[in-house]
Amino acid sequence: MEIGVKNVIETTVTENNTAVAMGSGTLSVFATPAMIALIEETAWRSVVPYLEPGQATVGTRLDISHVSPTPLGMTVKCETELIEADGRKLKFKAEVYDESGLIGTGTHERFIITADKFQAKAESKKS
Repeated sequence: MEIGVKNVIETTVTENNTAVAMGSGTLSVFATPAMIALIEETAWRSVVPYLEPGQATVGTRLDISHVSPTPLGMTVKCETELIEADGRKLKFKAEVYDESGLIGTGTHERFIITADKFQAKAESKKS
């Protein structure tokens, strides 16, 4: 995997991704869990073209600061960049903006896995 892989995804703040809806608070602002999910999606989608058939990535670590609120109706844009690749461990820089500026920043780590094997391991917990 080559360092420097980038991706950008945008979303709009709606009732569905507010702190109230996601259970992370009492205000109608973009929820931190929604921001985390956006960061993860932006990162994993960036590396899909570089994975072998049958591989996927899973999130393993987040170190994120949510530094500014975003109200309903505003657009949120997430930018990720792969900054380290150590074997199957991938580390991304993440920055999240709304129309007024930076709202979140930090790093996110993912691990390359074999999808079938990983799913089977998860399913084995039910036995």
